[in-house]
Amino acid sequence: MEKDNKKSRRKFLKLGVKLGAIASIGTVAVAKALDNEPKEEMVELMSTDGNIIQVPASEVQEVAIKPENYNSREGFPNKKFVMVVDLAKCKNALKCQQACNKGHYITGENAWLKVYKMQESEKTAPYFQPTQCQHCDKPPCVKVCPVDATFKRKDGIVLIDNERCIGCRFCMAACPYSIRVFNWNEPNQPEVVHEEEYTPDHCGKPSVKGTVDKCDFCPHETIKGELPFCVKACPNDVFAFGDAYEDAVTNGSGQTFKLSALLKEKAGYRLMESLGTEPSVFYLPPADRLVDFEKGMENFNEFKSVDKIE
Repeated sequence: MEKDNKKSRRKFLKLGVKLGAIASIGTVAVAKALDNEPKEEMVELMSTDGNIIQVPASEVQEVAIKPENYNSREGFPNKKFVMVVDLAKCKNALKCQQACNKGHYITGENAWLKVYKMQESEKTAPYFQPTQCQHCDKPPCVKVCPVDATFKRKDGIVLIDNERCIGCRFCMAACPYSIRVFNWNEPNQPEVVHEEEYTPDHCGKPSVKGTVDKCDFCPHETIKGELPFCVKACPNDVFAFGDAYEDAVTNGSGQTFKLSALLKEKAGYRLMESLGTEPSVFYLPPADRLVDFEKGMENFNEFKSVDKIE
């Protein structure tokens, strides 16, 4: 099963004819149709009703690969990347933060993904909320950047070109989510970061003193057909990532869900919706939590950022 999950994880955006059939004619009909097909390698997907089904690998389209005309400032054509964060599953393990730090060579306190203790009042239940760049459809950070260093791609990802960034921090002031970090000091990064040609779609490689950094949604992993670092590293499948146009998101275990059904059934919402920024990150409320909040307090306030990149 673990081997099959890894195969499914690598195919997280390779959704084709059969996944569309799941949404239109249901799990039973698809399973019956598959019985009549020749035996071949199967890929596991999760239907909208929560059942695991198997789909022939030949019916899964290769779309999460680097197009020949791929441009780091344009992004993937005909894609709209989104993330879903299930607060009921978060126990503050901080594996997401550690993986993000290591994958982007971030050190010290400059973590792009932070897990906050949330509690609306003394009478309400506390919970943990992973928070990173919301990759807004109407990003205020892009509007205020005077040098086009912060830009939004056609696939919805908001990035920073630190070769253009002049360190004015207007974007930090404009962001209502306070997720950007500023490199006040020379980043302590290994030599390997400087060996490859610079590209703005892999933020933090390298980070530059006097410029701004933030979550990039890991397009450098999507090019390889992989999920973002935080999604793969989370032990509780808190995160799911995918394409809004395909109406599908996949978690770290390789389970694929229909996005619209997931948000409807789990009462999904976005942060600060009234601001009109239209984030690409959706949250599922912390109902029926997997673990007690107190157990997650062991790591709270520690924020085990990677101080050494191995």
